[in-house]
Amino acid sequence: MSKRDYYEILGVDKNASEDELKRAYRKLAKKYHPDLNPDDEEAEQKFKEANEAYEVLRDADKRAKYDRFGHEGVNGQGGFGGFGQNFGGGGFGDIFDDIFDMFGGGFSGGGRRKSGPKKGADLKYRVHIEFEEAAFGVEKEIKVKRTEDCSTCNGSGAKPGTNKSTCDKCSGTGEVKYAQQTPFGQFVRVGTCDKCNGTGEIIEEPCAKCHGTGKEQKVKKIKVKIPAGVDTGSVIPLRGEGEPGEKGGPRGDLYIYIEVKPHEIFDRDGNNIICEFSISFAQAALGAEVQVPTLEGKVKYDIPAGTQSGTVFRLKNKGITNIRGYGKGDQYVKINVVVPEKLNDKQKELLREFAKESGEESHEHKKGFFGKVKDALGG
Repeated sequence: MSKRDYYEILGVDKNASEDELKRAYRKLAKKYHPDLNPDDEEAEQKFKEANEAYEVLRDADKRAKYDRFGHEGVNGQGGFGGFGQNFGGGGFGDIFDDIFDMFGGGFSGGGRRKSGPKKGADLKYRVHIEFEEAAFGVEKEIKVKRTEDCSTCNGSGAKPGTNKSTCDKCSGTGEVKYAQQTPFGQFVRVGTCDKCNGTGEIIEEPCAKCHGTGKEQKVKKIKVKIPAGVDTGSVIPLRGEGEPGEKGGPRGDLYIYIEVKPHEIFDRDGNNIICEFSISFAQAALGAEVQVPTLEGKVKYDIPAGTQSGTVFRLKNKGITNIRGYGKGDQYVKINVVVPEKLNDKQKELLREFAKESGEESHEHKKGFFGKVKDALGG
């Protein structure tokens, strides 16, 4: 066995801690493992050296003898002569677990399980709906492009009239075993069969339409029930409407993302809706019965006398249904009092009388010189 210095082999100094030794060995073991370097004698030699060095230095008694007497102090104790007796007895187990993980657990005895059914991929689809549709719910028919069984071969992948045969390399398992002789004995790595690509079957004459895949892209029409109360950002899952699974696995899911178009007069705040409603100066002053628009149609509402611009009234239960099915929001109506921009002589006179009776001073805008000239010229 090599007479190189053990500390040099692991790349650590003589004061290295147990953790530093373990990290150094772990790094070298992964780098030079025979299964990662098949037919590489140099890598195999370095792997053996690292094992021998770590076997000695990880043991406090052996390390002390090595530090004092060198290789002569541990002859017959280090290297692979003593390795078999200590395998898994104090630090190697977790290191080999890491090495096995690099192969996906694909060693005999390590328990690599054959890959089983796998769920298909999920799909996303965005739906734009009207404000009222979000408030009351609606059913929509959408068209989704997804993978389906080939219509020519019915998903077999084989040309109609022909059959598939069992792969003779893997005997239909889809996996093959590769034996590797290592210093620890024989390891068996399990990998995907390269002849059938893991399917376990051979297609002698592939389907001309799908080229042996058994799948093709199709447009699928799906009806979606959108519940009342959804809003922009709501997501509706449709289970089993996604891409097909592998090896008999279930289909993935289809997720419907909702986008609600803005409304001409209504805004939404949670389950409540808000709108503005304009009334005249006379209606605000005297009070009036008006028709207020709601999502369910117009409703009568009594405007109290003396209502000020900016006043907000509530119409109970005229908002959006809670998406979970209980209760409804309210509608809030903000009043805008509209002041007339043009008045005839009679209206002006009445307002002057009103101002006089109210004890208000009226300061009407008088036309200046240029205004009078404009009127004289018919401007």
